[in-house]
Amino acid sequence: MFIYCIFCATEKCSVIAKTAMELFGCRAICPKQVQHTWSKGKMIDRVNDLLPGYVFLFFQERVSNPAVFRSMNGVIRCLSDTAKQFELTGEDEKFAMMLYRKDGIIGKTSVYQEGQRIRVCESAFEGLEAKVLKVNHRNHRILIEIPFAMRPVKTWVEYEIVEAVGQAEAVQPDA
Repeated sequence: MFIYCIFCATEKCSVIAKTAMELFGCRAICPKQVQHTWSKGKMIDRVNDLLPGYVFLFFQERVSNPAVFRSMNGVIRCLSDTAKQFELTGEDEKFAMMLYRKDGIIGKTSVYQEGQRIRVCESAFEGLEAKVLKVNHRNHRILIEIPFAMRPVKTWVEYEIVEAVGQAEAVQPDA
């Protein structure tokens, strides 16, 4: 797969993505992120641009002349590296492929419940399983109990560095 990233006028991303799919027969993604927000005392989900002004194009074959992307109204340029290579590579390619697998939408963070078992995915506690003692929804943090020095120790961690373990999966808040 060959992946390109074009920079365009922010308000035209969706139109440019649709146009690219029609003109070039590629898959086009304007990355979005679902974010929790408080509104009138309730937690709601809002979908916002993850990278305003950027559209990722996914092709099965290499595009011989990426300058053709500028023919679309609102496209400013096709991004390239210092060697004028237009296909994404390395970490940029990995990021784009993650977007591809997720259909361009970075989901909302899972919300956990007291008593639930979790596994820490990052930090010094990576790989440890723990029990959720308390949930702070406003700050997206949970108080967990982990084994340390042969006794249970309590510590606060962010939702983003843990995952649900076993049958009790993370619960998404009601919209």
